[in-house]
Amino acid sequence: GMKLLQLYDAKNRPLVLDGAMGGYLQQQGIILPGGLWSTAANISAPQKVMDLHKEYVNAGADIITSNTFRTNPHFAKPRFDVNQLVREAVQLARNAIAGRQVLLAGSNAPAEDSYQTERTIKKEQLVSNHHEHIDALIEAGVDIIWNETFSHRDEIEIVCSYCNQNNYEYTINLFFGNNLRLLSGEPLEVILELITQYKPAAVGFNCIYEPTFSNIDLTTLIDNFGFYLNCGAGSFKDKIIRTGVSPQSYALTILPYLEYNPVYIGSCCGSSPAHTQKIRDTLVEIYND
Repeated sequence: GMKLLQLYDAKNRPLVLDGAMGGYLQQQGIILPGGLWSTAANISAPQKVMDLHKEYVNAGADIITSNTFRTNPHFAKPRFDVNQLVREAVQLARNAIAGRQVLLAGSNAPAEDSYQTERTIKKEQLVSNHHEHIDALIEAGVDIIWNETFSHRDEIEIVCSYCNQNNYEYTINLFFGNNLRLLSGEPLEVILELITQYKPAAVGFNCIYEPTFSNIDLTTLIDNFGFYLNCGAGSFKDKIIRTGVSPQSYALTILPYLEYNPVYIGSCCGSSPAHTQKIRDTLVEIYND
């Protein structure tokens, strides 16, 4: 069954998704190298990663994302065993959840850098990267595959069709430009139509800034959608991510979108457990009054 939608029905309000990992680890003084990025902390500072997951659970997140944004073969190989990296990362999140009613979402990111427009790897590498990483997440015991920051048509089709044909429950979260086109050039509505045939549990939008998100006509969307927006200061390319949108102002930002009944709401780059707590408090107040 669809765990995501079951939990959504049970809570009777949008689910709260956790917030940033990388930028928050940086603020704790953890060094994040290129390539592996936040995933390196699973090796260098596992306790910190687990504590951060716990902070998000305690802040009221209904969904915790595994710290596996860069455990995929393209970034991890040949230095690391992908299955082991993924298993350890998922275990840290599982330990933090500790029996509470929280979904563990297995983060699967683009094979290459998220904001990269040009492809540098071949189609078959792209396919094997995602098949291997998604399988590793499933074997590690995640509740749902969380494909995030996807902005290329070829890759979107690869992950959606693979999850669909294997009956893996999944979401696909899109990143796009101000013109409402993917980095590979297609307009959003074309991609939404493509995705629908692969039956995701929900389609989301992440890492975009709110002014861009506000341009989407949400009335035309597929049934189940979610979003977690960029809370960073500066640009996507910044090496050090700082908070640009306070928890308070982010909570105000989400209000107009509630009428469209999002399945989940979280926060992306630049956010912290304080953002999660504020989202949670806002939703509980509105829906349980």
